[in-house]
Amino acid sequence: MRQSRLFGLTLRETPGEADTASHQLLLRAGYIRQVGAGLYSYLPLAYRAIRKIEQIIREEINAIGGQELLMPVVNPAELWKETGRWYSIGGELARFKDIANRDMVLAMTHEEIVGDLIRREIRSYRQLPQLVYHIQTKFRDELRPRAGLIRTREFIMKDSYSLDTDEEGLDLQYKAHYKAYFRIFQRVGLPASSVSSDVGMMGGSQAHEFMYLTPIGEDTLIICRACGCRANRQVAAFQKPNPPHEEALPIEKVYTPGTKTIEALANYLQIPETKTGKAVFLVATLGEERRERLVMAIVRGDMEANETKISNAIKAVELRAARSEEITVAGAVPGYAGAQGVDAIIIADDLITRTPNLVVGANEENYHLKNVNYGRDFTADYVTDIVAAGGGETCPNCAASLEAVRGVEIGNIFKLGTRYSGAFGANFLDRDSQSKPIVMGSYGIGVGRLLACVCEEFRDEAGLKLPISVAPFEVHLVMLSSNKPEVGETAEKLYHDLQAAGLEILFDDRPDAAAGVKFADADLIGLPLRIVVSDRSLKAGGVEFKLRAAAERENVPLDTSVMKARLLIDNLYQDIKTAMQEVEFDTK
Repeated sequence: MRQSRLFGLTLRETPGEADTASHQLLLRAGYIRQVGAGLYSYLPLAYRAIRKIEQIIREEINAIGGQELLMPVVNPAELWKETGRWYSIGGELARFKDIANRDMVLAMTHEEIVGDLIRREIRSYRQLPQLVYHIQTKFRDELRPRAGLIRTREFIMKDSYSLDTDEEGLDLQYKAHYKAYFRIFQRVGLPASSVSSDVGMMGGSQAHEFMYLTPIGEDTLIICRACGCRANRQVAAFQKPNPPHEEALPIEKVYTPGTKTIEALANYLQIPETKTGKAVFLVATLGEERRERLVMAIVRGDMEANETKISNAIKAVELRAARSEEITVAGAVPGYAGAQGVDAIIIADDLITRTPNLVVGANEENYHLKNVNYGRDFTADYVTDIVAAGGGETCPNCAASLEAVRGVEIGNIFKLGTRYSGAFGANFLDRDSQSKPIVMGSYGIGVGRLLACVCEEFRDEAGLKLPISVAPFEVHLVMLSSNKPEVGETAEKLYHDLQAAGLEILFDDRPDAAAGVKFADADLIGLPLRIVVSDRSLKAGGVEFKLRAAAERENVPLDTSVMKARLLIDNLYQDIKTAMQEVEFDTK
């Protein structure tokens, strides 16, 4: 490809909307352009990189038995109504009506289409197991897209679906995907960790997320360095303390002016925050009829409520913070709320039930109640673990301290079981001619997000420095002193010779660009190998070679330059293969 004909310009200034290094560099290097909030065009450089990532994914999923197909992004709403997700997913599911006034959906995932397909195609156990996948555009109407390609509204995703006769078969395919995902991440050069995660809107019995650890990550991971236990903060558990035994004391109303926060309350009464109870008010959307109910979550004052755990406990479709007027109408007083007499779904953390003589709100401005005990003074509709780990807690599997780190989710796997096949009546006849539901798994990787994370990992102050497996071209051939016939003729011949050797070449043949501009653009675009043809290099007997990841430059004789380039590129590919390690399934 001649750079003089390349569609897309490099930028000297960082666009104001770019909030992460990868976002800035992808814009400046001419890889992507923003169309709207969370919507991007992939220019030729990015699209070539995307296609390489897709091919790596394709090869690894094919290797575990995958069959590629293609399913539509526009889905009839009837399929989503059959599974109930039309009602259980909130505003992020893009709904619209077609020209015939039929309800339609822009798919964010394809369990519904697969469920509809398999009820038509699968009849017998002899057709199982199966693994189908596609690489397709998805749409999720994110409220707050951020960080360029890391959180978008429209995105490219590989999603695969395993089909089995039983849970044992699902377990095998789940573990096969687990290993295949690590091979994919290693091939693109990205360090990844797996964590247990919430099944969320997908449903099912088990899920893992694959995380790229980075300070820009929007997910918090809770990990134990001692035993390897790790989980997304949404579901992370920890050993809660055992409160010392106390006899239940008589309840007492106390004047506590200006104490709307736990910190202010504890300071005013000169007690530790562990002796207080905190009320968190949320509004949950519930059921197919999508009715709203106020939720009062009660946790110990030194802890934070975990909205994912609360949502899972009450099976909420959506959850949002309650407004002051909604709290007041229910009979509670914001800042001084207690569970007594409140018209709400009340959910208490299990530690609350074991902590005696708490101080909680009296549902009266400037007043709290002392010596409140669960069971005697109030009860809850639900009692379960609803607090968030934040780091520093005790590991649930050992006595070590947990640590909180940030990460970006780059893949996920789910054991769906019969969640979708059951909804669609997608059954097969077993060996005894008994009808049974097909057992399913679902597995996703965001392709654009993966590219963004690779760019976040492989960069320096000058620009990108992409691994050979992802780089849009393998070699950046740069011609300087183009007004000198010998330089131009040599560069042209080398361009064709390198292509003939099977190398992918971006040829900077721009006649009017200064040498400094060409070098800056080469560093910004970040291809693995730069070859410079100039009057100076020819007088020195050859052309200049420089690997983007190295500081050294080398003058290579012209007659061996093609062979040298081929050898360097092959070595870069081999380095990736050599560094790969088989990762076994880890249940921690």
